[in-house]
This record gives sequence, C-alpha cells and structure tokens, in this order.
Amino acid sequence: MENRPVQSWNWIYILETKNFLLTIFLSIIAFNLFSFETRKPEKTLSEVFPDAKIEVKNIILSEEKKARAEKLSGLKIETRLVSIYIARKDNNVVGYAIIDTHTVRTMPETVLYVITPEGKIDIIEVLAFREPLEYLPDERWLDIFKGKSLEKDKIRVRRDIPNVTGATLTSRAIADNARKVLAIWEVVADKIIKDKGKK
Repeated sequence: MENRPVQSWNWIYILETKNFLLTIFLSIIAFNLFSFETRKPEKTLSEVFPDAKIEVKNIILSEEKKARAEKLSGLKIETRLVSIYIARKDNNVVGYAIIDTHTVRTMPETVLYVITPEGKIDIIEVLAFREPLEYLPDERWLDIFKGKSLEKDKIRVRRDIPNVTGATLTSRAIADNARKVLAIWEVVADKIIKDKGKK
C-alpha cells in the first residue's frame, strides 16, 4: 500500500515529461512552417556575383536627399543611415544591393534588393520571413521585378506588378520598398560613382 503514491507520482512525472517534449516538438514544427531563418546577405551576393569582391559602404543621407528619396518613392524613410553593398569584379562594379527590413502584417521580413549599375532591379531575394510561409510570394513573382526602374516603371501592385492572391500585404510591401531602395540608390548614385573612381 505504501508504494502506490510513489507509482502515481511516477506516472504523473512521465506524462508531464511527454507533454513537455511534445510541446517543444510542436513548437519546432510551427517555427519551420511559419517562418525561416535569416540568410546572410554576403552569402547570397557571393552566389549572385561569383568571384566578385563584396564591400559595404555606409552613407548618411542629408535631409535634402532623404526628402528627395521620399518624394521619388512615395514612402517615408525611417533612417538616414543607408548601407549599400557593392560587388566588384576585375575592379569594375557589377552590381549593388540594399537590404530593407519592414513589417508585413504584424511580423517583419528582410529583403535583399540587388540593383544593376544602371539603377534597375536585378534580383530580389527574401532573406528572412516571420509571417506564415503561405503569405510568401514565389520566385516567379519576384522575377517580375527584374529590369524595373523608377524612370520607366510604376512598380506598384495591381498596376505593373500583379497581386499575389492570399499574399496581398507581402506583395505590396516588397513592391513599395523596391521603389524605396531604387529612390535611395538614385539620390546617392553620384557619390557612389565618384567614390568608385578612387578605387
């Protein structure tokens, strides 16, 4: 009779342990289903520009350039500090990239925008996505941005960019911020090109 309470507590301990392990297991599954981890931009750029040297240039926008970029993009720019990745091969610039983190619904996504030396979108890649993956557009949709520029294109969902059914907020966020990074590139392009000549 004295052993029964001990056996009862053993069973409770086993059940609680199983529930705890099950909770951890389900949490891991949920994380993998609803988001993915951040990819390093350097790794992505090394894949886009093999054998190129990648450097980062930090630029502080003047109030005038910040206002101009906001007018060009139609979006508010939260910070004057901009980090631009520059890919060089054989001492020639083969591309630029700007990383932008913004909120989609309630969670953030981080997007890498690769820009050609002429100021056009080359590649867009999502580096981190914290919303459910069902809200993430596929690569075919991202490919539509290739060659887009502020000079000739609107870069707006339901105009020259098709909406993604079930991922309207994500598609709008990616398109809107494509305009923003192109506008930022445009207002700092002169400085980048001048600095390029010093290399």
